[in-house]
Amino acid sequence: MTNQGNPSRFADYFVVCGLDVGSGLEPDTLSGDNLQCPPLDRPFKSKVLSHFPQSVPWNPFDKDAVGMLSLPKGLTFRTQRDSRRPKFHSFIITKEDGSRNFGSAFTFYEEVNDTKISAAMGTLQHMYQAEVASCSMDSGRSSRDPSPRPGHDRRQTSPRDSAHVYDPEKDKLFVTKTICLIMQMPFVRASRQFLRQLHEAVSKPSDTHLSLESYIYNVLYEVPLPPPGRSLKFYGVEMPIFCQRPMDWREVKGVSELPLFDFSLWDLFRSLEVRDIIQLFTSVLLEHQILIYASDYQRLMLVAECMNTLVFPFAWQHVYVPILPASLTHFLDAPVPFIMGLHHGRENRSELELPSEANMCFVDLDEKTVEVPEELPRFPHLQELTEELVNVCGIHRSRLYREKVETAKTDPATNLKPASPRRSLNKDDPAKTNKMEILQQSEAFAKISALAKKTGVWSSIEEFSDMPNKDSKESGSRDPSSMSVKEIEDLKFNNTVREIFLNHFLHLFSSYETFVIQPNQDMDAWLNNRESMQNFDKAAFLSDQPEAYLPFLSSFTETQMFTTMVDNKILSQWEDQEPQLRVFDSRLKMLKEHLGENITHTYSQCTTLVDTETMLQKRVIYIDHVSPKPHSLDDLEKSVPLEPGIFPKLDSEVLNKEPVTVKGKSREGAKWRRKDRLMQHSEHIKLNSDQREALAQRHAKMWLKYMQEARSKGLRQPKLSDMSAASMAQTNWKFVETLLQECKSKTKRMLVDKMGHEAVELGHGNITGVEENTLIASLCDLLERIWGHGIQFKKGKSALWSHLKSFQELEECNQGNKFLDTNLLSPGEISHPTRSDSWLEWEQSRCIDDKPELAMNKAELSSVVDVYLSICNMSGMSITDGTRSLERKTHRRKGSTGRIELPTLNPLPSSITFDLRKVQQMTEIRTDVGYARAWVRLALEKKVLSAHLKILLGNSELLKSLYKRYAFLRCEDEREQFLYHLLSLNAVDYSCFTNSFTKTMVPYKILIYPCPKFGCSTTSANPWINLAGQAGETGVTEIPKGLLEFNLEHKNLGVLTTLRIGHDNSGLTPRWLVDYVLVRNDLTGHVYKFNCGRWLGKGVDDGSTERLLVAEVLPKTSDMDGLDLAVLASSSPRSMSPNSPKKSSDQNLKIPMIQEMLGHAVNNLVKHYYKPEKERGSLTFLLCGDRGLVHCMELVFQSGFRSSRLFRNKFFIWDYLEKVKGHFECVLSGEVRRPMTEGAKAGYWLFCNILSKINSAAETVGKDGKFQIFVCVGIRDHVIQKMLPLIANTPVTATMFEEHSFFRDPSLTNYLVHILGTLDEFHIVLEASLLRGLNI
Repeated sequence: MTNQGNPSRFADYFVVCGLDVGSGLEPDTLSGDNLQCPPLDRPFKSKVLSHFPQSVPWNPFDKDAVGMLSLPKGLTFRTQRDSRRPKFHSFIITKEDGSRNFGSAFTFYEEVNDTKISAAMGTLQHMYQAEVASCSMDSGRSSRDPSPRPGHDRRQTSPRDSAHVYDPEKDKLFVTKTICLIMQMPFVRASRQFLRQLHEAVSKPSDTHLSLESYIYNVLYEVPLPPPGRSLKFYGVEMPIFCQRPMDWREVKGVSELPLFDFSLWDLFRSLEVRDIIQLFTSVLLEHQILIYASDYQRLMLVAECMNTLVFPFAWQHVYVPILPASLTHFLDAPVPFIMGLHHGRENRSELELPSEANMCFVDLDEKTVEVPEELPRFPHLQELTEELVNVCGIHRSRLYREKVETAKTDPATNLKPASPRRSLNKDDPAKTNKMEILQQSEAFAKISALAKKTGVWSSIEEFSDMPNKDSKESGSRDPSSMSVKEIEDLKFNNTVREIFLNHFLHLFSSYETFVIQPNQDMDAWLNNRESMQNFDKAAFLSDQPEAYLPFLSSFTETQMFTTMVDNKILSQWEDQEPQLRVFDSRLKMLKEHLGENITHTYSQCTTLVDTETMLQKRVIYIDHVSPKPHSLDDLEKSVPLEPGIFPKLDSEVLNKEPVTVKGKSREGAKWRRKDRLMQHSEHIKLNSDQREALAQRHAKMWLKYMQEARSKGLRQPKLSDMSAASMAQTNWKFVETLLQECKSKTKRMLVDKMGHEAVELGHGNITGVEENTLIASLCDLLERIWGHGIQFKKGKSALWSHLKSFQELEECNQGNKFLDTNLLSPGEISHPTRSDSWLEWEQSRCIDDKPELAMNKAELSSVVDVYLSICNMSGMSITDGTRSLERKTHRRKGSTGRIELPTLNPLPSSITFDLRKVQQMTEIRTDVGYARAWVRLALEKKVLSAHLKILLGNSELLKSLYKRYAFLRCEDEREQFLYHLLSLNAVDYSCFTNSFTKTMVPYKILIYPCPKFGCSTTSANPWINLAGQAGETGVTEIPKGLLEFNLEHKNLGVLTTLRIGHDNSGLTPRWLVDYVLVRNDLTGHVYKFNCGRWLGKGVDDGSTERLLVAEVLPKTSDMDGLDLAVLASSSPRSMSPNSPKKSSDQNLKIPMIQEMLGHAVNNLVKHYYKPEKERGSLTFLLCGDRGLVHCMELVFQSGFRSSRLFRNKFFIWDYLEKVKGHFECVLSGEVRRPMTEGAKAGYWLFCNILSKINSAAETVGKDGKFQIFVCVGIRDHVIQKMLPLIANTPVTATMFEEHSFFRDPSLTNYLVHILGTLDEFHIVLEASLLRGLNI
């Protein structure tokens, strides 16, 4: 968004900034304390010395902002021994409403002729040398304390300091001065050439024919702003300058051009590798904090603007300060997304103190490195994008080299010395003189010249002399009448790279319009309810994307830039479409015409390069307008002779005076083609003046509220012009409000997506695993930004982890090495770190030195610990005298009797330090940021995040020592609201830690509960278990004899699914009746219950010596004493292992109920496979769990079964299948003669083969367990529905089943075949624990 100013102005202001001799040397106090630096390295306050004109109505002059950004580091002094190479940089002034002004600054060194300034600098130099001498005398004392305390400033000296001195008697003193242009459009190349030529005219005044005022007046008042789609030529001091604007999107019928961008993308690719550029580009899209670090201001601006243009059609919506002045470095505290450029001074990278680095992308242009945040997702089409960019860079590099070689061949002198460009402007050139004489004698040329003057193509015949001619081409010198080859190649390279990036966005969001939820109300109602409405169906959009794209797209659709684009799409139904969106939609339409409506997710290369390059080439070859040449000014009283190297004081009366005669609209328009006038007024052709005014008022009224709400969402831009304490406090307060609002919206989104019902109503859909992980990762980033706001002392890159470690050290110091009893805290030994008092000693000494009122004695520290321990008491922990240990809280199942006591499940500690130690023991994490995120995920899964942070922030003394007063964490009301929002996350269950850290070692506590009816007896056999989860299984693990409680440490199994328990049936009393098994993850605190209720042993029940138990997650309770109640209340009749028919509570169910249950079981399996692979739940539970497929098939076989009446309750389903197998074998062998088809014969053989394999491989598995394997294998191989009709059509079935049963009623049999056949399309892979490694 730019200011809508006077369309005839190329530049609004010309500005001169530098040293105000009248004010003298003023140190730049806003840049920090620089007294430890030599005077020549210190920044001094600069001022705007003059600007012309004084003001323009469409763009008020911001003196403070221009002065700050034109010399971001203040004034710099040098001597004749130092390098004084002039430098150019551009800058942007972004106002609070988002509008921008563009500036170009040319900085050079000017000799100081004022004796007072020289004397003042000499005095500062003497004072500094005396201070250095006194420090060297104290070096002996300082060497005894080589490690300074954190935060203590020591005077830094450099080896170059001895040479970097100023001697008033021997040295000349130079100071920086800057000349600037402030413009409406970012014509960087043109402004750079103009300012450079202006500076060269001052350096060599003998070559200048006009006064400087003439050139400045010309560029301010006589050089117009080229209209869209046109090119412009105007004149500098030495050579003509060219610029162009892309075609306006409103009048484009074919390929629409991308917006104006005048920086060089080739310079970006020379500064960074392609891989690093893509990583930086991805970080910008995901709205991370971007900090660019370089010693050149123009490179800071280059990278920031390149990233800003490559994200087209999206736009950066947050703080954007490409050049951060030294006086505004405190804005690095901003806990919001930003793009900032920080100048690299004399400090090293290691000395740079950044508030928060966890969510920061750090770009070091001097070292050519990019450090991105952890867990940065890959950009889709990464390989294709990389290959395209590498290919384009190679082509461009070869073109530049070929042009360089050709130039060297045609003009050998260029190898030795560059040709002077001033020769082409020399009026004494005989070739030029002869050509002009011949042309002036031609009648035809005179007529053409008169017509050209009348239409405004040129103003004088002399302009024709600059047209290219044969001689100039053959000479190999630079043709001044056209753009240089390098400029043209750079423009082509810019166009190609931008088209490539846009083409990737077109493929990624080719169907985005389908998922935009258009409102059914008017604009005013939509704006009023904007925050509570869902405008984009993210769930449906993500489900339509390839799985590899989801990590990036799920994060990107949460960004403000994507939300803004969707909002603009909705607003386009009421208002004119936003220009960027208009270009994107038109390109998308062309892409669909080329590839078809249904664009696949495969990438195809860009096809619009030729069209856009043709339009660019046309503007380069045919210059549409040539502005008037600079001329002498009549009002200039006297031209002051220029002193070499000294920029003179300009005549303000002349430069502030507007042109006396202003040409009328018709006269001005005569310079342009008729098409330009139609383009400028096309949108107003059909409206009269009253209609246009009413329409403008209506538009302004509607957009005012929307823009105010958009600005209120976050701090868009720091205000450079107001550096008062009140303004800075107000800015920090905005930061606090922004963080609180963001916390509220993120927690609400996480709750809504997780809880389901409300999410469906709002259009979210069911949350996916990738979305959940994205939301939790964004919560971790938010916490890091909150903890990084206002921090004044930090260890490592993570501010949150630094605070946690400080809290841990304080707790350990106050415990006096008397740690909690590890035997009562958790199973296994825990290695505690040794005591370290270094932090406490430094903290006490720092408080005494810096803020005595914050110093804490041991009694006060002890009181803080006592407060914390009292909080622990309220949560169920008690402190005993002498040692602080956890009070034993045991539970005993009601009614448990006998000689063997049931095992007890003691509660885990709920302290911060306990979770910290657990996280610190994780070997796969190697960074502070990783530790902090692991701790947050663990606390969130345990539902203690809000409680932990409340205790952490309750230590006010520690908080004061680590954070400044304006920090978010020290704002009590906002902090309480923040904790309240986090507390709301306890309403839902997360497995974010379990699913993220699959390689960490997890301690599991296992408790076995025998049935109390038989005295809770154990077995004489050798028992074993095999615990399995979604991430793996433990394998067979022996249980020590006689133990019902033991610990097991294994790599994270994920969410537990099954537990297989058994024994070898040895000893005198091997039979074992197991009621249930409890397994607790001692890291996350999750408790799983595995119901059994069956015998293990030969000659009892179904003769099985092992059982497969399905997991059931118990709900978390605040008091572990209530576990018995939770266990008993949550027990389900069918959540245990396969039951015998006599124990089934579902035996008397009617056939319609069984059909309904079977339909639900099959439907759950179908839905399971329609989900993305990473988001599926446990297949084993759907097959073998409560009301799973195996359970339903048991009910099918039991329905109408005559075993209870004929076989006295001792007949199992497996016995029936064995009888069917015997019948099939008789038919296959010919003992029973029965006609059969080839298909039936194959089915008989397959059925017998499966049963034989199960019998031979599963000797320790009982009959119900074998039936379970039979159903699972039949479903896996898609054969069970083919065998059921064969089983039904046997004499065995007629004997053992009643007439109204599934296998006697043909319609019910067909129903079974049909519903089980719906699973044929899925590739079913059984969990290894389900088959126990059986090769079936």
